[in-house]
Amino acid sequence: MIEKRDFYIGGQWVAPQAGKDYQVIDPSTEEAFAVISLGGQADTDAAVAAAKAALPAWMATPVEERIALVEKLLEVYKRRGDEMGEMIAQEMGAPVDMAKSSQVGAGTWHLSNFIRAAKNFEFEGPLGDHAPNDRIIHEAVGVAALITPWNWPMNQVTLKVGAAAIAGCTMVLKPSEETPLDAMLFAEMMDEAGFPAGVFNLVNGDGVGVGSQLTAHEDVDMVSFTGSSRAGKLISKSAADTLKRVSLELGGKGANVVFADADEKAVKRGVLHMMNNTGQSCNAPSRMLVQRDIYDQAVETAAEVANAVTVGPASESGRHIGPVVNAVQWGKIQDLIQTGIDEGARLVAGGVGRPEGLNKGFYVRPTVFADVTPDMTIAREEIFGPVLSIMAFETEEEAVAMANDTVYGLTNYVQTQDGARLNRMARSLRSGMVEMNGQGRGAGSPFGGMKQSGNGREGGKWGLDDFLEVKAVSGWSNDA
Repeated sequence: MIEKRDFYIGGQWVAPQAGKDYQVIDPSTEEAFAVISLGGQADTDAAVAAAKAALPAWMATPVEERIALVEKLLEVYKRRGDEMGEMIAQEMGAPVDMAKSSQVGAGTWHLSNFIRAAKNFEFEGPLGDHAPNDRIIHEAVGVAALITPWNWPMNQVTLKVGAAAIAGCTMVLKPSEETPLDAMLFAEMMDEAGFPAGVFNLVNGDGVGVGSQLTAHEDVDMVSFTGSSRAGKLISKSAADTLKRVSLELGGKGANVVFADADEKAVKRGVLHMMNNTGQSCNAPSRMLVQRDIYDQAVETAAEVANAVTVGPASESGRHIGPVVNAVQWGKIQDLIQTGIDEGARLVAGGVGRPEGLNKGFYVRPTVFADVTPDMTIAREEIFGPVLSIMAFETEEEAVAMANDTVYGLTNYVQTQDGARLNRMARSLRSGMVEMNGQGRGAGSPFGGMKQSGNGREGGKWGLDDFLEVKAVSGWSNDA
């Protein structure tokens, strides 16, 4: 049993002042493999105090030096990448090969993109030729509380920490209690990289405890949260009392609109994208909208692809998918699959229960429903598991209406060979991101949504903006 009860506060690993033990479960086996502490108010206060004390000096540190420390962090992160991947696999169930390549690789990607964006970012500059003595200064928001999820842990930790550090913010990280050990390993990397004491602090806890304490804390200037829309609403209400900035990256119910002229791999690509990370991605294309002309063939193809997806332990190498993160998620997904059946959707792959031969572990059968209607629960709720809903449409206008008929607005997808239609769809879909014909977004592209999918942007230049205040100065002396 791994024992990791300490917190990283003020540049040191310290024992909890108000901690209680919490077991970390391996979702592949359902067995506890580690013990951490969930902090209390005294621990939260200590971490915030350390961040507040470190803020003036860190803000005054030249941005070039802050960038250099993030570059050092990236070196350490790459060197310890395999160790990080193995930890993520055991904590949240991503198969180890995928954890090392995609889960860990996301962190490498984001830190690299922040470094590049920061070197081209104008932190201070003139307002314009018309106002030669006006200056615009971008400076840190202040002490930032960073609350991260379990599904893509290093993706989210690096998106927040990398941007906050370069912007000049000090921070307190509260990772998910389901995946705390990868964040503690990241804290070791921050320490090895040489960040000054108090710039980065980590306190483990749950949402009701440390999460709520950070959100309401009067010495926290900003909350950056990734998680459910339900939790995002509660955080917004709590933060309102102190009028702190809140950046939210929340849930999604992405539509993948497949037109009759889509390329031959579009349906297969969409199913595999849905099943990636066992469906535990907020930007998963969980609703496949297919034009009537090719609907029957698309359903047949989707069923074949899903039935060919293998499921197994995260510790094994291979291209399979692993378990979902815990018993609560497993139960929720099972209930929603059964609801889909009860409400009349046609089950063409998967279904309730564990896959054959897997009697222990939080494994879910890759599942596809056809003939789903917009009013069905599985078409409206974020399932967060390997469950795809296929729906038919006739016209482009109908497809847009169906895709936008959701409280969410994170990522939508379009598959067509008609260039004019691609661009029309990109403008019509109400989401923060639109990905077309299987082409991923470029380095430094902003990640974030509309409506109940959130209100911030992470990654690249826009990720830096989230952690910066804009200060307008008149009467600037150009003699200094």
